[in-house]
Amino acid sequence: MQGANKVAIWVITGLMAVLTMFFNLFIFLMSLKSYKQNKHWTPCETIITALSLANGAHQLLCYLWMTMIEIDKDCRLEELFYSLMILTVFSLKFTIMWTTSFLTFYYSTKLVIEPIHCYTKIQEAILKHVTTVVLVIPMCGLSTCLPMLTVLVPENNTSENMDCGSIMPDDTPGMIYNTVYLVLSNILPGILMVKCCISISVHLGIHLQHMKASTNGSHAPKLGSEMRVIRMTLALVVVFLCFMVVDLYAYYQVTVKKENAILLSFLFTSIYTTFSALVLIYGKKTFWKVLLHSYNVGLDEFPCLSCLKVPETKRKPNSSHTVKH
Repeated sequence: MQGANKVAIWVITGLMAVLTMFFNLFIFLMSLKSYKQNKHWTPCETIITALSLANGAHQLLCYLWMTMIEIDKDCRLEELFYSLMILTVFSLKFTIMWTTSFLTFYYSTKLVIEPIHCYTKIQEAILKHVTTVVLVIPMCGLSTCLPMLTVLVPENNTSENMDCGSIMPDDTPGMIYNTVYLVLSNILPGILMVKCCISISVHLGIHLQHMKASTNGSHAPKLGSEMRVIRMTLALVVVFLCFMVVDLYAYYQVTVKKENAILLSFLFTSIYTTFSALVLIYGKKTFWKVLLHSYNVGLDEFPCLSCLKVPETKRKPNSSHTVKH
């Protein structure tokens, strides 16, 4: 990858890093405020808080590594330093993917009316120990990435394509490890998310049909806050699938074509963490209201930007068109 392209990716990733840190810090602070008020975290708040912390830590390390290779172009620091940093980044990425899929799994168990009985006991066991699962996921990510220390070695760098310990090897064991890591960190959580998405969509359709039949079609069925959570969950899956496609492309460039596309992988992950955090904020109505209010208050300082304000409340329908029961 040429130097100009690397600098451009570094700058764009920096812009995405600012948004990622802002959104995830906002989620963490709002969750902390909720905890102080209620003296406990709900399971979904526990998962979302863990996800926001993983997103923030991943973004910081990504940008630190990208900054270091721009400053230390000759890799004068110890190669082990860069390798450990890369290992931690990929471990956090594993954590983000599985925590996101765990969140969709949690919501699918709450939204689906008639769970599949063969999975019911497994679901109940997992949901009773949400905090334990959230702590086990990073440990699994770290143990999965430890063999990476034998993959990211100084000898893999080339003079024309050097990124301080980030080039994948040509040997068969290294290729096998890359494939296994890709399956564990991307494909398996993706399959779980798609399964949850299909389950929610099917049961949502059935539920809407029942509601429409019970009202004799006199008005459109309304799900209230549940519909917001459903939209959030489905949006998370769509964002994840889009990210997985481009991330698989980056892995293909690295492992098959031997091109150093790891910077692209970091950029795609930064974009993903930004949009997924925004989707999570939308899913929590209280978070979304506070964010919109803060955004509008910020625009009040610049009257010329008042046209960019977003309405904080929905317009009430005209009473003449409403059906009275």
